Amino acid sequence: MKVKNIKAYGTESAVADLKQMNINRREVTSKDVEIDILFCGVCHSDLHFARNDWGMTQYPVVPGHEIVGRVTQVGAGVSKYKVGDLVAVGCLVDSCKSCDNCKADLEQYCPEWVGTYGGYDKHLETTTHGGYSENIVVDEEFVLRVPENLDQAGVAPVLCAGITTWSPLRHWNVGKDSRVAVVGLGGLGHMAIKLAHALGAHVTLFSRSANKTEDAKALGADEVIISTDEAQMEKAVGRFDLIIDTVPYAHDLNPYVSTLTISGTLVVVGYLGPLDPMLVTVPLIMGRKSVAGSLIGGIAETQELLDFCGKHNITSDIEVIKIQDINNAYERMLKSDVKYRFVIDMKSLKK
Repeated sequence: MKVKNIKAYGTESAVADLKQMNINRREVTSKDVEIDILFCGVCHSDLHFARNDWGMTQYPVVPGHEIVGRVTQVGAGVSKYKVGDLVAVGCLVDSCKSCDNCKADLEQYCPEWVGTYGGYDKHLETTTHGGYSENIVVDEEFVLRVPENLDQAGVAPVLCAGITTWSPLRHWNVGKDSRVAVVGLGGLGHMAIKLAHALGAHVTLFSRSANKTEDAKALGADEVIISTDEAQMEKAVGRFDLIIDTVPYAHDLNPYVSTLTISGTLVVVGYLGPLDPMLVTVPLIMGRKSVAGSLIGGIAETQELLDFCGKHNITSDIEVIKIQDINNAYERMLKSDVKYRFVIDMKSLKK
């Protein structure tokens, strides 16, 4: 297969900084779309994968799965897109397309789903590389259309932070009569507040400190509950239909479970790993409450989200950086020193 050699930013080991390197992209096949990358969001997953925190990284790795760009070439069999279209690519670039999950538009749960980076590229028989690069070639079925009215940089994190919170909001049927709480005000949390508010829900932020109150209300929260205040937590018992927990590290879920209403659900979207401390089952059993998990969304659901964002003019709150500043951005991200997502202006790589 013919390939193009392009510039990218990645790393060759868990302890090395990201640096400029060259990677191969395949020439477009019949159903492929080639995309000139304009902006790429920076996700916590990028950092974890680059540093092999999950123990499965194959090097070299080029992160990035919040991609916005313009179509520069299409294969002969492509029907959905044309040169010049504003498009996006999220966390998936392929799946088996035939299992029950794929048929139900749940490609994110396909046993053979292929990540935008760190997956298996069946065309080149190598590891997939992500959006910290000049361009990307993707099967048209995994390309998404971006509303032209949206800020191109701000829409990038919608492809991960947005869909990660949108999917549970839709699955648990959040609407104007819903009472939704969000745990954690970061990249995921701020999108959860914006989206739940736009759906018409009454939105509450759980925060450990009062200094996030003003920011949360500006994003669309109706109130803030300080989770370290026992009196406030006691008043919140039995209130929420859905809690979206965006915290990316091990923490105690038990105080939040008690604030669920009968048949309410706490859905974990930010943390991968064992619970510490353990989950107490008594309030689950006594109130038919649930603790669940959710993983991004399928292609159709992600397109639904982009269309919804276009209608309501919703994008992520971002700080735009140059690709040359990515290592510093990673360190700042670990300190939660960003409101609320970094986005790379990919012109900085092309120069």
